[in-house]
Amino acid sequence: MKPIHEKKIAIVGGGPGGLTLARLLQMKGAEVKVYERDINKDVRVQGATLDLHEDSGLKALQEAGLMDAFKANYRPGADKTRVVDKHGAILLDEEVEAGELFRPEIDRGPLRKILLESLAEGTVVWDSHFKQLVQEDDRWKLEFHSGSAALADIVIAADGANSKLRPYITPIKPFFAGMTIVEGAVYDSANNAPAIHTLLAGGKIFALGDAKSLIVSSKGDGSLVFYTGCKTTENWVKESGINFSDREQVRNWFKQEFAGWSNIWQELFDKAEPNFIPRPQYCMPTDQHWPSLPNLTLLGDAAHLMPPYAGEGVNMAMLDALELAKALTGNNFHDAAAAIAVYELQMLSRASATAQMTLIQTESMHCNEGLENLLAMFSGVRPQE
Repeated sequence: MKPIHEKKIAIVGGGPGGLTLARLLQMKGAEVKVYERDINKDVRVQGATLDLHEDSGLKALQEAGLMDAFKANYRPGADKTRVVDKHGAILLDEEVEAGELFRPEIDRGPLRKILLESLAEGTVVWDSHFKQLVQEDDRWKLEFHSGSAALADIVIAADGANSKLRPYITPIKPFFAGMTIVEGAVYDSANNAPAIHTLLAGGKIFALGDAKSLIVSSKGDGSLVFYTGCKTTENWVKESGINFSDREQVRNWFKQEFAGWSNIWQELFDKAEPNFIPRPQYCMPTDQHWPSLPNLTLLGDAAHLMPPYAGEGVNMAMLDALELAKALTGNNFHDAAAAIAVYELQMLSRASATAQMTLIQTESMHCNEGLENLLAMFSGVRPQE
C-alpha cells in the first residue's frame, strides 16, 4: 500500500468522529484536512452531555493520547441518573461510585475543544460547506458552496445524519423509526427552572409515562437540555402546524400531548429558549451493505444513523474512527481499497447489532409499560423483542 504519508486525506465533518479520525491519522504521519461547514470553532455547540464507553469512545481517546485532557474536562457526578414517573416521583436514583471512570460524562463543547487542540494548526478548514464530489482520475475533487475546492486521494464522510457524501457510496436510505423528539434548552437552570434543577441534581432525568418520554440533562455551563419523545407520523412536524420558534405554541402542544403529567415539567417550557428543535427519528436498515469503493468511505451517523435511546451514537463514531485509522495506517492490507473494504464489513456488522438493540430499546421505553421496562433495564434486565 502507498505509504499513508504520501496520501492526501480529506474528512468532511468536524464532529467527534471526524476529529478523532484526524488526530489518529496525524499521529501516523498522514496529511489530513477536515472540512467543516461551521464558520469557526466558536460556533455554539448544542446537545446534551455525552457518556463515553470504555470499549469505544474512551478506547479511541486512549489511542489518541488524550485521556489526561479528558480527565481534566469530564464531569464527575454528571452520570448520576434519576428515573421518575410523569409526576416527578423518584423511582430510581442511580449514582456511580466516586472515582469510578465508567461511562463518564463530558459536554460536547469541551470534547470538541480537546480534539481540536490535538490537531496540527490549520487541519480544520472552516466555512467549508460541502457541495459535490468530482472524480479526477484516481483522486477526488471536493467542491464547496463558497466556491473553493480541494483535491484528495481518500475522502471520508463524517458529515452526520444528513450526509451529503453518503449518496456517492450507496443509495440506501434510512427509514422512519416512528418517533419524533422535540429538543429544548434552558440557560441558568438554577434560577430559571429551580424545581427541575433541584430534581436534576447535576445529572440526568428519565421521566416516562403514557408511552412517552422526557429526558433532561445538565450541562457544565449551568444550563440544561431536554428531549420529549413521542410516537408520531413521519411528517408530523409539518402536519402539526406548530411554529417551533414560538414558545407559546410549543408549550400549548406539550400541555395537550403530555396531559396528565405534573405541572413541574411546565417549568421547562416556560423558560426554554424560544427555538425548539423537532427531530424526526430515523434508522438505517439493519441489513445494509454495499460494494466498497477504493478511496471513499464513511463513519458515524453518515454510515449507521439510529435513534439515541441506547446512547451509542458518539461512541460508535469514535470507534469507527479508531478502526478506520488502524486499517489505513497498519500493515495488514496491501492498499487502501482493501483496508476500506474490511473496515466497512466490520463496521456494518457491528452497527447492525447495535441498531437492532437500539430499536428494541426505543420501543421498550415508548410503550405503555415503558417505565417498568426502564426500571427493569437498570436492574440488569435487557428488553426483549
